[in-house]
Amino acid sequence: MFVRAVRGAVQIEKDGASQIVKGVGRLVNGLVEKNSISIEHIISIQFTVTKDIQSKNPAAALRTFGFQDVPLFCSQEPQTKGALPRVIRVLITVETDSGDSLVPLYLDGAEKLRPDLVM
Repeated sequence: MFVRAVRGAVQIEKDGASQIVKGVGRLVNGLVEKNSISIEHIISIQFTVTKDIQSKNPAAALRTFGFQDVPLFCSQEPQTKGALPRVIRVLITVETDSGDSLVPLYLDGAEKLRPDLVM
C-alpha cells in the first residue's frame, strides 16, 4: 500500500451555507471520482478557507455527503496580499495500491491558484 495525497480548491460565488455545501460537495466528490478513490481508503481530509468564508465549516458541509467516518480538519488560510477571495482548499490523504500520482482539481476560478496543474 502507498500513501498519497491530492489537493484541490473551489472558489465560491458568495459566503453562504448553501454555497459552501455545494462547493465542497463538487470539489471532494470530483476528486474522489476523478481519482477512483474509495471512501474506505481515505486517511483524512484537511480543509483551509479564506477569512471571508464564515457561514459554514467545510468539514460540517462534507458530512452531508456521507463522509461520517473520515477524520476531517479545517483551518483558516493565511492572509496574503492579492489572494483570491472565497476559496476553499482541500488536501485528501489516501491509501492506494497504486504508486501513481493523483490528479488535482481546481474549480470555479480557483484554477488561477495553480495553472500549472490544471488539465
